[in-house]
Amino acid sequence: MFSKTGKAKDVSTMRICDVVWRNGEFIKWNDARVHVMSHVLHYGSSVFEGIRCYATKRGPAVFRLREHMRRFLNSAKIYRMDHDWSIDDLCEASVELVRRSGLEQCYIRPILFRSLDEANPAFGVNPFPNPLACYIGAWDWGKYLGDEAIERGVDVCVSSWNRLTPNSLPAMAKSGANYMNSQLIKMEALLNGFAEGIALDDRGYVSEGSGENIFLVSNGVVNTPPLSSSVLPGITRDSVIQICQELGLTLKERTIQRAALYVADELFFSGTAAEITPIRSVDRIAIGDGQRGEITARIQKVFFEITSGEREPPGPWLTYVREQPASNLPSQSANLDNGNRPSDANASVKSSGSPAIKTELVAQARAGME
Repeated sequence: MFSKTGKAKDVSTMRICDVVWRNGEFIKWNDARVHVMSHVLHYGSSVFEGIRCYATKRGPAVFRLREHMRRFLNSAKIYRMDHDWSIDDLCEASVELVRRSGLEQCYIRPILFRSLDEANPAFGVNPFPNPLACYIGAWDWGKYLGDEAIERGVDVCVSSWNRLTPNSLPAMAKSGANYMNSQLIKMEALLNGFAEGIALDDRGYVSEGSGENIFLVSNGVVNTPPLSSSVLPGITRDSVIQICQELGLTLKERTIQRAALYVADELFFSGTAAEITPIRSVDRIAIGDGQRGEITARIQKVFFEITSGEREPPGPWLTYVREQPASNLPSQSANLDNGNRPSDANASVKSSGSPAIKTELVAQARAGME
C-alpha cells in the first residue's frame, strides 16, 4: 500500500543531468527558467514526451527514440504549435544530451510550450501571439511504481474520474493539460492507499491508468482497449503488441467492461515510466492468484531482454548513444550572469544551429493586436 498522504516520492531520482537542451543549444540546468507569466503556466499549453535510455553492454541505448519524437511532433501538430524542429534535430539533441550527461541510464523529457515574449507580452487564451520554447532534460529515474512492482505487482483502484472525451481534449496528444485529469486519478488512488488508478472512458469502458496503458489476459488471449477508448497511443503499448506477435500470443484490441478487470487471469500496465508492471488487485479484488501471471512474465522477460540489448528487437528500437556521431551543437557560455542570461522572450531568436520557432501565423496574430 502507498502512503495515504500521497506526499512521498513514488520514483527515486538518483542523478540529474546538469545540462539542458534549449532551442538548439545546451545550457546549465539552473539556467532553464521560464517567466511566471508564460502562457503555459496559465493555460497548460505544452506537449511533451517521456523516453527511457537503458544501460547495455554497448553503452547507453535510447528506447524507440524516433517513435517517441514522431508522437511529440504529432502532439505539437494537433495543438497548432508550428515550429521548425525536425525529427532528426530532436533525436540528435537527445543523443547528445545523454552523451554529455555521462549517465548510463536515464529518462529523457522533451517539452514544447508556449512561453512569453517579454518585450511584447500577450495575455489571454489565444495562444498564437506567444513564442514557443523547446527544452530537453534528462535524469536517472527509478521504477515508476516502485522497485518491487515489476515482480510483485501493484494494487490499483478504478477511479471515480473518467478519462477525457476525445472531442473535448485529444487523447492522442501527449499534452500537459491532459495530465490534470491524470493527477486527479493519481491523487485519488494514492489517498485511498493504492499505487495507481484505472480510468474508464465516457461510455464506461476501461481506458487506461493515469500514465499507463493497460492489458488484460483472459484464457490465454491478451486484450487491450482500442484508441477509441480515449487511450494515448503508447510506444510501450505498441512494443507489447509486437512482442505478443513474436511470442505467438493472440492479441485483441477491444472494448473492456469494468467487471472484466475483476475476473481477468492477469492484468498489467505498460508505459515508458511504468515499463511492464503487473497488477495484482483491483478495488481489493485479487487478480488471478494475486501475483504476476505467466504471460505477463513472458512479455516482461522479452521486453527487458530487448531494452538491455541482450535480445534482437522486432525493429530498430535501440539507439546506441556511443555509436552515434558526436554533435557540434553549441553550448551557452558558462560566464553568463543573471543580468545577461537569455530569457524565453528571446526563445524564437535563431541562434547558431537552432531554427527560428516563430511562425508567420504568430507574427500576424501579434501584428493584429499591436
